[in-house]
Amino acid sequence: MTAQRIRPADLVVHGGTVRTFDAEDTVADGLAVRDGRVVAAGAVAGHIGPDTEVLDLAGRTVLPGINDAHLHATWLGARWPHPLLGAPHEETPVVTAGDRRSAILRAGDVCASLGITSYTEPGLGPGETGCFAAEVVDEYAALHREGLLRARVTVLRLFGLLDGPSALPDFASGLATPVPAADPEWLAVTGVKIFADGIPPMRTAWTHHCYADGSHGALLVDGPDDDTRAVNLAAMITLAHEAGLVVGVHATGERSIEAALGHLREGDHLVHGDLVTPAQLRRMAGRGVGLTTQPAIATAMRPMVATALGDEVAAKAWPLRQILDAGVRLTLSSDAPVVTPDWRIHLAAAGELLGARGVTPELTARLLRCYTTEAAAQDGSATWKGSLAPGMAADFCVLADDPLGVALADLPSVAVELTVTGGRIVHKG
Repeated sequence: MTAQRIRPADLVVHGGTVRTFDAEDTVADGLAVRDGRVVAAGAVAGHIGPDTEVLDLAGRTVLPGINDAHLHATWLGARWPHPLLGAPHEETPVVTAGDRRSAILRAGDVCASLGITSYTEPGLGPGETGCFAAEVVDEYAALHREGLLRARVTVLRLFGLLDGPSALPDFASGLATPVPAADPEWLAVTGVKIFADGIPPMRTAWTHHCYADGSHGALLVDGPDDDTRAVNLAAMITLAHEAGLVVGVHATGERSIEAALGHLREGDHLVHGDLVTPAQLRRMAGRGVGLTTQPAIATAMRPMVATALGDEVAAKAWPLRQILDAGVRLTLSSDAPVVTPDWRIHLAAAGELLGARGVTPELTARLLRCYTTEAAAQDGSATWKGSLAPGMAADFCVLADDPLGVALADLPSVAVELTVTGGRIVHKG
């Protein structure tokens, strides 16, 4: 019997460490890619043909592509390279279709340079303008049709104001507005974002703790009193579920988290969760409700929370160790351009929050999964992206050093030297 010939790969990388992050945590020395999918991890020599592009890793490390679960890419493109928490800067106005296109493409360049191959753009929709207008989704669709997207995009629509109020009638009518057709592996409009409250430093997080002026914050959902606002928040979540959508709720105060948590279901997630309590974490784990948080924002804002609510509250904010121990589905993200989109800086900040010292390979791997496999699970794509097992999307980045062999604090110095999305090289340092 004649052995069946292997169809040659389009791209082969070899001679390094490939951390697949598959179910068995397989580590290989090479990767073969064909038609945008991984076809082999390990023995790749037989996949090389006359037209295969072959790259020698020269001892470098391959990771699955970084998936930022909460990144305002259009806003990032308009502000780059100036984060919001930094030196004052006037961002580039985003008014026209050309402005939107330029901002998205600039953000694509930034993401590619950082090894980011997927991100969730949270908060685009009617009622907002500029970087958050509904037309941004249309521009994403146009760029997808032209083959110009360099990262996969998941969109959460917003039927209210960013960091501001929303009304139940507007939410209901917004759900009925159409979204452009696109390949869901490149542009997926899967859910909605709801602002339950603001943030503690602005004294707008809804909390049982008392701010210096005697206030406690409030829900941002419209209503004459706390009870009515909570009912309207629950109604919004129910309407989204009935429409087959996932829900991401921006909630930072423990009262807003409690108001949302009773109505969220498996597949939904909370965003930020600054003042989340141990009891709430246990309920989230039991219900399959995820949490997306941003370590570098936590380290930057803890002094501001202390000013607003006192040192004792600030010390318990962003309880990353308890989140990990509770078994909550955790995704790490940047919330860029609030702060940098550089995931290496966020992992270093996570190490600071956890008190990690020295080289901690198991912890580093777990945190990296929050930026890869867990993020893919959150956006409903775990069956085809997030790891580098055969059959999965060929989204990966090449690092100068193995991140599991360096201290988390030193990770920002590890260079991203290559980024591949869908088998296509989108960045080469």
